[in-house]
Amino acid sequence: MEIEITSQLSALAHPNRLALFRLLMRRYPDAVPAGEIAAALAQKANTVSSYLSTLSAVGLIRAERQGTSLLYRAQLDGLRNLFDDLLSDCCQNRPDICPPTVAQTPLLPGNDRPLNVLFICTGNSARSIMAEAILQREGDGRFRAYSAGSRPSPAPRPEVLSLLRANGHETGGLRSKDLSEFSGDDAPPMDFIFTVCDHAANEDCPAWPGQPMSAHWGLPDPVKAKGREAERRLAYQQTYDALRNRIRSFSALPYETLDRISLQHRLDDIGRHTPSE
Repeated sequence: MEIEITSQLSALAHPNRLALFRLLMRRYPDAVPAGEIAAALAQKANTVSSYLSTLSAVGLIRAERQGTSLLYRAQLDGLRNLFDDLLSDCCQNRPDICPPTVAQTPLLPGNDRPLNVLFICTGNSARSIMAEAILQREGDGRFRAYSAGSRPSPAPRPEVLSLLRANGHETGGLRSKDLSEFSGDDAPPMDFIFTVCDHAANEDCPAWPGQPMSAHWGLPDPVKAKGREAERRLAYQQTYDALRNRIRSFSALPYETLDRISLQHRLDDIGRHTPSE
């Protein structure tokens, strides 16, 4: 057992391998192609392949084949075993030495205390802006919606604002915002954080106070849609419909009956819905 612990710690001690593992944890439960990992880390493919082999060998990640592609997913059992061994051996199971890191208080949305939800994308000009507007209405006062970007655009896309207005949303207060607006001492504390594009999910995010729950709800970028004007408008509409369906499912969850683990599974399931659902 000691050899396994030291091997796992040694694998994570390398800064680039740790960055890779953190990326897969952010994308969990999704499996990520090796090429996407290499691009996100700005590393050569053969270098990333070596990192992946090392982490796989110690049980922290696993490979999955889909057709001709090889994808990688974080192996939570390996991580839990590492933590359990460290806490049991080093802390002797004493809660006064190693207390729980997260208070398991239930999350119950209500009009008296709306839950804060942040949607993140790279540009904060399309998908995350749509999600903010949709939840602000669909949440019926039980949620307070925000959005931000890791590299925000100057303003929301005109096509997005036009689509939102056509669907009856108020757009006067919508603007593209930087993540830094939500990481300061005066920022509202978040209860949920959802990434809605793969690029943002692959990036490091601030350490959010209170450790809000998170999930990845990635969708294709409608801004990159090709073709005639009608086809591009359809891409925006399909993105809006997919986000609305997911957010309606999120708003309708039976929060009073879900512990945090069950709630996390439900959030992940919502993110697996296809755009047509």
